[in-house]
Amino acid sequence: MAYSVSIYKTVVNRFNKTIGNIMSDMSVPGTKKKRVSSGISELDRLLGDLYIGDNVLWYEDAGSFSSAFCLNFINETLARQRPLIYVTFDRSPKNLVSFLGSRAESQNLTILDCFTNGKGHRSEVFNKFYEKNGALWPYKVIKVNDPTNPDHVGEAIYGLHGTLSGDVHFILDSLTGMQSLWGGEEQVIHFYSKTCPRLYELDTIAYWLIEKGAHSNKLKAHINKIAQVAIDLSVRRGKSVLKLLKAEKRSSKFINEHHGYLCEGSNIIFESQRQLKPRFDLGAKIKSVRLMRGISQKELARLTGVTPSTISQVEKSLIYPSLPALFRIAENLSVEVATLFKEHGSPKDVFVYPADSRSVTSLPKNVKDAATASLLLPPDIDAPIEATLLRIRPGKKVPGHFFAHKGAELGYLIAGRLEMTVENQTYEVKAGDTIYLQKDIPGSWSNISEQVAELLWFKFVE
Repeated sequence: MAYSVSIYKTVVNRFNKTIGNIMSDMSVPGTKKKRVSSGISELDRLLGDLYIGDNVLWYEDAGSFSSAFCLNFINETLARQRPLIYVTFDRSPKNLVSFLGSRAESQNLTILDCFTNGKGHRSEVFNKFYEKNGALWPYKVIKVNDPTNPDHVGEAIYGLHGTLSGDVHFILDSLTGMQSLWGGEEQVIHFYSKTCPRLYELDTIAYWLIEKGAHSNKLKAHINKIAQVAIDLSVRRGKSVLKLLKAEKRSSKFINEHHGYLCEGSNIIFESQRQLKPRFDLGAKIKSVRLMRGISQKELARLTGVTPSTISQVEKSLIYPSLPALFRIAENLSVEVATLFKEHGSPKDVFVYPADSRSVTSLPKNVKDAATASLLLPPDIDAPIEATLLRIRPGKKVPGHFFAHKGAELGYLIAGRLEMTVENQTYEVKAGDTIYLQKDIPGSWSNISEQVAELLWFKFVE
């Protein structure tokens, strides 16, 4: 089948970028450092990727959405089950937990609280957060006793790091808060100068947040020299803009260029992505096949090994999946990758679809052990019905129905004998019998024969 040039280029470009990323733990050629993702594919492309060992400076203006970049990094880290330490100087634990939402309950995330006994002045208002009242404590929060002492903060960071395994990810929020608490930039420079090299050697990756208008050029020049990556976020003429100041030891061609972006919730969409959006809507096709399969975004994300937010962005064509992720998506949707690049509609002059070309379709967890299913028509065809051949193993009982479907359904038993229950009443179905359901949903199915029962099933698509 001939694909459009734009689709071909998209696939090839994604392949060139991601083939080295098939396994997230692969070593970077020529180094011992591993490649990681910011959680934003277009940012990874602009940077030339992130690596374990990177200290990433984020210079932020008011309204520049640094928090959204942090959330994407957190989502990516937790999705890959890596430990993450969020060191907070500027947010109270209660405020930070509210900002993180359900992410705060992940056992891979630890909050290191330098606020309560720091800028919070040990106030009872902030200490109330630690009163559990006998309830289960869903968060991992550690309060630093004396955050006014930079050495104590360092000891807390390294002590916590020593309890964790693998490559640990950090967010330090923020250098501006440190300067406010410690009374001057010299203490910040000294702390940063000691901490960055040590975090590099400990195989971590750290985001350092800094308000660029609150510090001298001397401090900025010093910390830029030490960091591996420096990124400037600003608002220019009402538009959010990102500029790469530094990307050490990588081949980024975008240093000191301005890149406009939009923030929709926690989604970051760069203008370059909108300009390169192909006429063919891959995201819409993935969504269409997913809905046909009756799989939720959350379930597809779990099966594919990404976050539900990633699947949502893919289906909206805000981002493109990596080639390995695309293969996993196709596998879990029970289709060939090529199917995801076909336009809807029946091909001209094709009237017969061979049995050996059928796609196996997924069934609910409670059904998989008892039955298998295959589609009689390709999933990319717009047809008023969806036809499925079900095979129920001998002696097996299926609790519930084969599909989550609210419309009319029609069945024809080709072979075997079945018992079907509807509203607590049992019906025997013999080979040759027809079943028609307008809106009722069977409560169970049982194969009461000694052979595989073959059931032809039609769902009417509205």
